[in-house]
Amino acid sequence: MASHTSFKDRNLIAVIGDEDSITGLLLAGIGHINEQLKKNFLVVDSKTQVSTIEAAFQEFTERKDVAILLINQHIAEKIRPTVDRYQQAFPTLLEIPSKDHPYDPAKDSVLKRVQKLFGE
Repeated sequence: MASHTSFKDRNLIAVIGDEDSITGLLLAGIGHINEQLKKNFLVVDSKTQVSTIEAAFQEFTERKDVAILLINQHIAEKIRPTVDRYQQAFPTLLEIPSKDHPYDPAKDSVLKRVQKLFGE
């Protein structure tokens, strides 16, 4: 029962991505601003500092209302050591492609862990 309470209130998807990815997901209805005026998304562009991306990653992975964290793979590459260290089940971390950067399974840390688990 205790494990059930750890995820039952997680009902948000958080996103760290480029403008096109965030726009599409916001149009799909994932946008949320909580009582502390914190958003569940970060738009990353060429001017966004790596420290800002890492801070958003930390915030989203520590929030108790986030079930899934989506991050564009090319942005995950900017904070790869932080992404590789993350091993919690919730929020689940998924690397996604963007319009200008196709998905590369060789760079996906979650996929690497799954392949290791199955001995591939």
